[in-house]
Amino acid sequence: MPMLEKSILMPKMGESIAEATIIRWLKNEGEFIQKDESIVEIATDKVDSEIPSSEAGLLVKKLCKDGDVVKVGEAVALIRPEDPKANQIDTSPVGKILQKPESVAMAVETALAAIEDQMQMPLPIQARELGSIGEEGSRFYSPLVLNIARAEGISLTELESLSGTGKEGRVTKADILLYISGRGIVSEVNDLKSQGGSNNSSDDNGTKIESHTPILSTIQTILSDEKIAAMKVLGISLQPGDEVIEMDRVRKFIADHMVKSKQTSPHVSSFVEADVTNMVNWRNRIKESFKKTEGENITFTPIFIEAVSKAIKDFPMINVSVEGSTIIKKKNINIGLAVAQKNGNLIVPVIKSADAMNLLGLTRAVNDLAIRAREGKLLPDETQGGTYTITNVGTFGNIFGTPVINQPQVAILAMGSIRKKPAVLETEHGDVIAIRHMMYLSHSYDHRVVDGALGGMFVRKVADYLEEWDVNREI
Repeated sequence: MPMLEKSILMPKMGESIAEATIIRWLKNEGEFIQKDESIVEIATDKVDSEIPSSEAGLLVKKLCKDGDVVKVGEAVALIRPEDPKANQIDTSPVGKILQKPESVAMAVETALAAIEDQMQMPLPIQARELGSIGEEGSRFYSPLVLNIARAEGISLTELESLSGTGKEGRVTKADILLYISGRGIVSEVNDLKSQGGSNNSSDDNGTKIESHTPILSTIQTILSDEKIAAMKVLGISLQPGDEVIEMDRVRKFIADHMVKSKQTSPHVSSFVEADVTNMVNWRNRIKESFKKTEGENITFTPIFIEAVSKAIKDFPMINVSVEGSTIIKKKNINIGLAVAQKNGNLIVPVIKSADAMNLLGLTRAVNDLAIRAREGKLLPDETQGGTYTITNVGTFGNIFGTPVINQPQVAILAMGSIRKKPAVLETEHGDVIAIRHMMYLSHSYDHRVVDGALGGMFVRKVADYLEEWDVNREI
């Protein structure tokens, strides 16, 4: 006797995440699923993730569809724990009929008739062309996208030319519907242009073909009256060749987060220049042996994090957040690391209890989080709980910057590029000019709770730890 069905729940993904959006189902109803095998892709405001099955068994029912927003703790699917070969649900046309309380002969007769009718239905030329797209196409298309393409008579060539906004550039339902709307507008433009003597041609079916492809690409991006109205309200004039790009989900979140930060916190910035020659020489000396013994590349980032963690212990009131008129002093030192993803978006993985790690532990944590952040493989909880953030603008060749505070934190530090510069050194024989490795540190802080004295002393202390680096230090 089969076991009772169990619910697969939307998992808890961090202290501030209350819901997630269903992106795409990875399994179909009736499929057998192994324990811990992913069944559905989900997205939060910060990262994409997958829900694994808590049991091995049959996926009996999906309780939500693509695009649904599901709260943490709610059921997304029902699974029946059992042997993979026992009582498996047959979702084929014949299988569905056989599940009904009819005689086998009648079921088979009905199924064959249905299949025969389906085979005799003529397909349009475009649909036949799309029939083997899964094998011949250069990328993956979901069954929903293919069905829409067949219904609208979109050829394989057209489908291949579409720019997808989904994961890994996949064409989504919204993309193909947007394209279909654009085709309608282009058709109307073609009719108007033909009345004025435009150069139009026809295919075998008498359908007009517009040779001016720039019109199609421009109109595709301006499809709704709402967008055009919004442009007029903002005083934006569109010129030929302009491209209107809709923000993706992550970019919208970043935009809202940055605007909120500026509206919430009065930003003040302090800058110091640090002589990091000892740090640079030490890293250059040990990086090859470190790679051989530890299997990791040691960068400057874990060194920066160590210095920041020490400075926070010296000035703990920089490690706070604000709730109304209340200041919350954080016990843990959780350092966020701003990472630029391949698509240009920004994400901030968090190194928890950074002050409790040695330099080797920090190096491994930084390398792991940075790689998975760029590949979009972070877990939701790995972007939560930060108490202070750093960002390395020197990676892009910038000497300094004025970063925006990552709310609800009250400060953020930017490290500029390390450059060789002439500098004055005080020696026992007098002042001399030498070539040194110099860098700027830029500290932005919330002036509601961090005054210039605290903000300035903190960034100066970070610089001191970097300048006082022991060239003989062992890992």
